[in-house]
Amino acid sequence: MFYKDYSHWIREQFPFRVQKISVDAAFSCPNRDGRLSLGGCTFCDNKTFNPSYCDRGKSITQQLEEGKAFFAKKYPEMKYLAYFQAYSNTYAPLEELKRKYEEALAVDNVVGLVIGTRPDCVSDEALDYLQQLNQRTFLIVEYGIESANDNTLRRINRGHTFDCSRQAIIKAHQRGIITCGHIILGLPGEDEEEMLHQASTISQLPLDILKLHQLQIIKGTPLAKEYEAHPFHVFSAEEYVNLVIRYVSQLRNDLVLERFVSQSPPNMVIAPKWGLKNHEFTDLLNKRIRELGYDHR
Repeated sequence: MFYKDYSHWIREQFPFRVQKISVDAAFSCPNRDGRLSLGGCTFCDNKTFNPSYCDRGKSITQQLEEGKAFFAKKYPEMKYLAYFQAYSNTYAPLEELKRKYEEALAVDNVVGLVIGTRPDCVSDEALDYLQQLNQRTFLIVEYGIESANDNTLRRINRGHTFDCSRQAIIKAHQRGIITCGHIILGLPGEDEEEMLHQASTISQLPLDILKLHQLQIIKGTPLAKEYEAHPFHVFSAEEYVNLVIRYVSQLRNDLVLERFVSQSPPNMVIAPKWGLKNHEFTDLLNKRIRELGYDHR
């Protein structure tokens, strides 16, 4: 196939169906608590991806049980991965990390963890613990890379360099941990040539999984103010389909691609307004791949 699909890959990891359940474990972020910044990344609003059962006012156990109830209606035999998604989920003392991860793993039918974090928030001590955890449960560590261009990272107030991402990914890989990277395509200041060059750079990292998202301008964010004051280009769905095909063609064949788009609540999005669900976009992408004769590399 033109790309290695996550849904097929994850089915190969388990003898049963699994579903991620998002958890807000009340972690913070150095870009919000003042260690680096108070404003956060210019594009970020965590409310755009937290489902209704994901509420830091509830315990991790309660969030997972409510998430299980939500999904069990359709798939009663489902097993689950606790997805520590909101903010930076290794940004705490090690004992706190252990307590929260172990609470999630103690919930019935939770068979693994997916831990989303920043590359500058994972200590060697935490990675050593995650290496031990990886020996007894399924584990993915997901790093927000966002861009391979340091100028872009400064512009979006990311607070770390690309080399920081590179080193964090290498350290996780060396410990045998399945490692995922997150990239945003369409960040201000990056043209298509820059993004395609980035694809080759990303492909050289020892990543197992990659998530691509289109840039979305979310109401109330610093990026929204920048966009309203000085509008910059955002992709149409057709433009983005073509970019993704060219981007993926630069990636190595064994890299698992989990997502191509992000779908925020429509009332929060200033641009682009595609009116497409994630699966509808993927259907368009696969249709275009077939039309171009790219089913096989």
